[in-house]
Amino acid sequence: MESRGEATVHDISSIRAKSGTNQEGTSAHNRRVMIEALRLNGALSRADLARATQLTKQAVSNIVEDLERDGLVVALDAVRKGRGQPFTPYRLVPEGAFAIGLQIDRHLTRVVVVDLVGKVIARAEAGLPLDEPSPGVQTILGLVADVRRELVGISAQFERRLVGLGVAMPGPFGLKDSDDKWMMPAWQQFPLLETLAAGTGLNVGLQNDAAACATAERIVGAAHGVDHAVCLYVGYGIAAGLILNGELYNGGNGNAGEIGRALLSPAGPGSTPLEHRASLASLYQHLGLDPTESGLYETLGALALAQDPRVTSWVERAASDLRWSVHLIETIFDPQTVILTSSAPEALARLLLQAMHPLLPSIADRPVRRLPRLQLGSTDPWAIAVGAAAEPISRAFDPRFSAILKAG
Repeated sequence: MESRGEATVHDISSIRAKSGTNQEGTSAHNRRVMIEALRLNGALSRADLARATQLTKQAVSNIVEDLERDGLVVALDAVRKGRGQPFTPYRLVPEGAFAIGLQIDRHLTRVVVVDLVGKVIARAEAGLPLDEPSPGVQTILGLVADVRRELVGISAQFERRLVGLGVAMPGPFGLKDSDDKWMMPAWQQFPLLETLAAGTGLNVGLQNDAAACATAERIVGAAHGVDHAVCLYVGYGIAAGLILNGELYNGGNGNAGEIGRALLSPAGPGSTPLEHRASLASLYQHLGLDPTESGLYETLGALALAQDPRVTSWVERAASDLRWSVHLIETIFDPQTVILTSSAPEALARLLLQAMHPLLPSIADRPVRRLPRLQLGSTDPWAIAVGAAAEPISRAFDPRFSAILKAG
C-alpha cells in the first residue's frame, strides 16, 4: 500500500509517547498509544516504541504486526546506526484512515477530508441561507457527497477506511435561552446530527468551533506535542479550546471554553459579553461590512496590512479585552501556552497579538518557560473544518481512558 522510504534516527529521550499497559485486556488502549507515538514522532523502531511506551518488546511486536495487517503502519528500509544491528523503522500509512470535517457557520459551510496524519486531501465550500437549516442541510449533504465521489476516484479503499464525520459550529449548545442570534438558534433546534447521519450513513460527532480549532492545532499546529494548552479562538464569536493532559476537554455538556459569553462588567442591564466587543462580528459592524460579502477575508487582510486607522482603533480596544481573557485562562487552567487562533487574515491576527502585549501579570509569568505565554496559531479559515475532521480520527485512534474500560 505504501512504498518504503527513509527514516529519521531518534534519540529516545526526545520521543513523545503515552505509556501503555502490560496488563491483560488492554490491547485497544495499547494500539492507540502506538499510533499516537508514531503520529507525534514520525518513524520509530520497535525498540524505540517499547522504551517510549513502556510496553514489552513482545507486546510491541504483536501490535506492530496487527497494525501492518490492518494497513495502518508500514515498515521502512532498515537503518544501521554505528556498529549495532540494523533496525527497521515503522511509520503511519496516511491512507490508513480518512475522516470528513464539516464547519457550519452563520453564512457558510466548509467540508474537508483528511487522512490519518491530518493532511487535507479534498475540500469544498458553499454559502448557507441565514437561519434556514432545512435547505442549508441539503447544501451540506450535497457537498459531502461531492467530496466522497472525488475521493473514491482517488482511493479505491476510501469508503472502507472512512471513520466518521465531525461537525463544528458555534456554541454554546442546549441552553434554555437559545434565541440569541449569536448561537444560531434555528440550527440549534434542528435535528442536525440525526439528519446528517441519515444522509451520509456515517457516525457523526459535534463540537464547538473553538474545540475544533484546538483539535487542528493539536494535530498539525502549535499545540502539537503540548500536553496543556488553551486555544483562544477569535472568529465571528469568541471561545477557547481546552487541551488538558494531552486530550481535548469538552465539559459536561460540550460547552467548555465558552469564554466569549463571559461578562466584562457586573451582571445587569449594562453587562456586555466579551464576544460582543472583541470578535470579528464586532469588527464587521465597526467597519460597516457585510459578513456575507465575497472577498471579505482579502478585504480585512488588505486593511490590516495598510494599518487602516479604523482597524487599528478596533484592534486596540479588542486587545484590551482579550488581554484580560488570557489572564483569566492562565489563572484557571495554568496552561503551558495560550495560542491565539482566528479566522481573520494573518496580518490582522498579528496586529491583535502585538497589541495584547504586554500581558497582564498572572501565575504564568514565570522566569523559566519553554513556550511563550501567548503565541500565534492558525489563521487559516479552513482550520475549523480541519479540526472537525480530525475529531473522528482522534475518536478512533487516540489513547483514551475509555479505551481501557471498553477492553476490560
